[in-house]
Amino acid sequence: MALELDRIREIAERVAGSSGLEVVDVELRGSGPARMLRVFLDRPGAGVRDALGGVTHGDCADFSREFGTILDVEDVVPGGSYTLEVSSPGLDRKLTKAADFERFVGSRVKLMTREPVNSNRHFEGRLESFRDGRLTLDTTVASKKSRKKMGAAAAGEGQKIEIEFANVEKANLVPEI
Repeated sequence: MALELDRIREIAERVAGSSGLEVVDVELRGSGPARMLRVFLDRPGAGVRDALGGVTHGDCADFSREFGTILDVEDVVPGGSYTLEVSSPGLDRKLTKAADFERFVGSRVKLMTREPVNSNRHFEGRLESFRDGRLTLDTTVASKKSRKKMGAAAAGEGQKIEIEFANVEKANLVPEI
């Protein structure tokens, strides 16, 4: 399955690149006729505050047509039918790569660490910086619910937390609307 997903990602990146888009994530879920292949696209350099710079519905439709045709012709997705879903990563997009953290410095994020930091694994705050494999999070902007989850020590007034990128298990942007 990993080899198939690598091949699918390779094709997706080639098709996206030809349209000035980038592949954020590729997921193949389910089994049998209920399989779902999801591809999340974005426009390189489009930040969370750049409303005009993101991927459009037309971008997704064009990519879907071209990508789906290649997958079917090359029979890359073995095992019969599947549903292809192409979309933007959304306002609460996942942050998985170092480049994601560099790109979204200044944005609010919610993350969970593998190992506790200051006796806690759950954090929310503004991503102040990302350098040398470490991110700095200002937790003073966390929601009340997150402050309660983080505890007084992590969510204190003016608290900044440094977290190793390698310790980040899961991270998402927090929409600011």
